[in-house]
Amino acid sequence: MDFGRVVALDQLDLAIPAGVTGLVGANGAGKSTLIKILLGLLAPTRGSATVLGHEVATQATTIRRHVGYMPEHDCLPGDVSANDFVLHLGVMSGLPPAAARERAADVLRHVGLDEERYRPMSGYSTGMKQRAKLAQAIVHDPKLVFLDEPTNGLDPAARTDMLRLVRRIGREFGISVIVTSHLLGELERVSDHVVVLDGGRLLRSSATRDFLDATGALIVEVLGGADDHERMRAALAAAGLTASSRGQSLLVEPAPEGFPVHDLIRDTADRLGVGLVRLQPDHNRLEDVFEEAPA
Repeated sequence: MDFGRVVALDQLDLAIPAGVTGLVGANGAGKSTLIKILLGLLAPTRGSATVLGHEVATQATTIRRHVGYMPEHDCLPGDVSANDFVLHLGVMSGLPPAAARERAADVLRHVGLDEERYRPMSGYSTGMKQRAKLAQAIVHDPKLVFLDEPTNGLDPAARTDMLRLVRRIGREFGISVIVTSHLLGELERVSDHVVVLDGGRLLRSSATRDFLDATGALIVEVLGGADDHERMRAALAAAGLTASSRGQSLLVEPAPEGFPVHDLIRDTADRLGVGLVRLQPDHNRLEDVFEEAPA
């Protein structure tokens, strides 16, 4: 997608499978532009795209009948209740009024707004507004839903609840989901497939499990402060293991086959008198994709 002075998407070629797909990238990577193209709201400068087997260029209206869309920015009418808003969007999506009324009640209950659905949305918290936007996106039981930054502006607890809803939509409701975020760890938790964009270009597209393969290293976390942390690192190094700090934990590099790494870590912690909080395999992270990308 070429806007003249800015190229939002450049030579993007990919296929997105059913399930929950995370579309990840920094702000400005082209995530929202891609969604708008797939919805038929923006015409690509060149190339083509299909959604659910329908051509974006010629069948955008048909596509929009079968998909839902939760926009990133606040677009809710403040003087309208969530119930009336979701009901109206259900009717606009083709549901008969009676069916739309029933579906509105159901989806508002599913997103946690059952008791608040008759209040004007101007009095809603950010989290409640995000839930109302999510409800209108799924009220017509779409085959696919686009969720653009659904955790935007939420505190950690509300963020966790929203991610739980996203996962439930994809795995219990049977609706395929494309969810965008610039927070990489979020998408590791909910996605079956991840598409990584950087500066409008595709860095990688694959199953989430392929991103998160075990590295062979171990993460070790012990109780205590910096001194205990350093004593543990030094003792492991003296025993022949390579350990480095990773935040509040130690990253112990892979050892030769047959080396009793787990036993050594456990016994070292016991000898030093420090509590062993966590000992688990290390996995690749989505952040690694950006670190490995060519400059």
